[in-house]
Amino acid sequence: MHTPSDIQQTKVLIVGGGITGLSTALFLARAGIRPTLVERHSSTALQPQARAFNPRSMEIYRALGLEQAIRDRTSILADFPEMIGADTLAGQERFRVDILSQVRPPATLSPTDWTMIDQDELERVVRAHAENYGAEIRFGTELISIDATANGVTALVRDLASRAERRIHADYLVAADGNRAGIRTGLGIGEEGPGELINAASFVFDADLSGPLRDRRFLLGYFDQPTTGTALVPGREFGRWSLGIPFGPDSGETAADFTEQRCVELTRRAIGDPNLELTLVPLMTGSDQKIAATRIGAWVADRYRVGRIFFVGDAAHVFPPTGSFGANTGIADADNLSWKLAAVLKGQAGQSLLDSYQDERRPVAFVTLDQAMQRLRGRHSGTGDDAATIDDLTMILGYRYRSAAIHSEASTPDGPVEDPRHPSGRPGLRAPHLWLRRHETTLSTIDLFDGAFTLLIGAAGSEWLAAAEKASAATDLDLVTYRIGTDFDDIDGKFHPAYGITTTGATLVRPDGFVAWRATDLPEQPDHELLRALTRLLAREDSHA
Repeated sequence: MHTPSDIQQTKVLIVGGGITGLSTALFLARAGIRPTLVERHSSTALQPQARAFNPRSMEIYRALGLEQAIRDRTSILADFPEMIGADTLAGQERFRVDILSQVRPPATLSPTDWTMIDQDELERVVRAHAENYGAEIRFGTELISIDATANGVTALVRDLASRAERRIHADYLVAADGNRAGIRTGLGIGEEGPGELINAASFVFDADLSGPLRDRRFLLGYFDQPTTGTALVPGREFGRWSLGIPFGPDSGETAADFTEQRCVELTRRAIGDPNLELTLVPLMTGSDQKIAATRIGAWVADRYRVGRIFFVGDAAHVFPPTGSFGANTGIADADNLSWKLAAVLKGQAGQSLLDSYQDERRPVAFVTLDQAMQRLRGRHSGTGDDAATIDDLTMILGYRYRSAAIHSEASTPDGPVEDPRHPSGRPGLRAPHLWLRRHETTLSTIDLFDGAFTLLIGAAGSEWLAAAEKASAATDLDLVTYRIGTDFDDIDGKFHPAYGITTTGATLVRPDGFVAWRATDLPEQPDHELLRALTRLLAREDSHA
């Protein structure tokens, strides 16, 4: 029997310590909400689930000051971003493709670029910064059960080392528990989409492959042996490799068929050396498990929220690996949800603001799923990513939000994306990147959106300064104001056309870097218009605000 004094209290409980869960912890902690995170594994994986993080993810981390720390851990394979294909590693290459050559943004589109970093390395960076901001992160702690009410969620968790159990009561729970989505499925929430595409047995091994490599380097190798689609990934350490072998219902195989001895034999077939000496390595520190079964699927959850429980990352959506959308979409989920949770918990916003998380992120997931499937079909047919109807940079930087937390304009196009190479500054889109200068420092507009609401105004719009002060005081909200052309030089003279305002206009940017509202010109009562915009998008009509 647990008494109230035995129960730990926290504002937000995060279940799952992958990159989405850890990013949620970081974003919340930096916003002043100290979350608790539990993860059943004792450490991050030795086998990275992702190795490339796109420019939007890097913009999010850059605005929080993490970009250099992340780039300091860039993979040793960053100079070899190529994918190869052959019958075996020892066989003749059928193709070699630079997988990032067509998706790198020009400096006019983003201040950053793709980063080649192993996911487990990125997780270490994000975890360290989250803990520095006050997040409580407990690996080796599993969730046993949850009891959700209208007033919060009580979770029973167990420390796997001591076997001690304890209860944690949270105002909100964020389920970042991966593609098996135990919390979501336990609540009876299904998913929509093609479903499970295939399974893969994956494992890490040590071997000297210098012979079949023939001095070649690559990021990813696809082989036909022992099964078409077998994937070989080099590790950070010389001589360490990851191998993924697909299997599906048609093969008649199950995960149990992949014993250690069979995986050794299959590896020899993939390499093309029947006498290869190799050693399987445990997947995690302190674990004896050497082989994992992974589901490769395609679906989007029917709901992203049940009461005070939210689903993020793979718990909310699963994509095939084409396009590298998976982990990056999870990071964007965390960015979108965290500022809203923080605003509600601080009393700055009404409860219904949280409804906008599903309204905004679920449609983006459907578009992303469709594009990932188009790319997958294109690769199978030999046409590659050219089969996709939306190019990568538009998918990464040009998706559109529609919700009560966005003041959409009547002229907004119906499409789910807009080409970021031709920015309009419309509400619902990522605020455009432009280069600015202050004294001797050059920075991006993206660097200004570091967790607070930001009002960008034209050089002749000084009346907005007083309006912002009044709105900030009335809402108890951090509202940062910059006059472009006065506080910062507009290096290329593109601010006004890119943001769609005149020299007296103003643009309100949310903490996640998306345009929430704009006034193209100075209205008669700028203080009234700005306060009304904030009141509506923060759902402050709710009695809780």
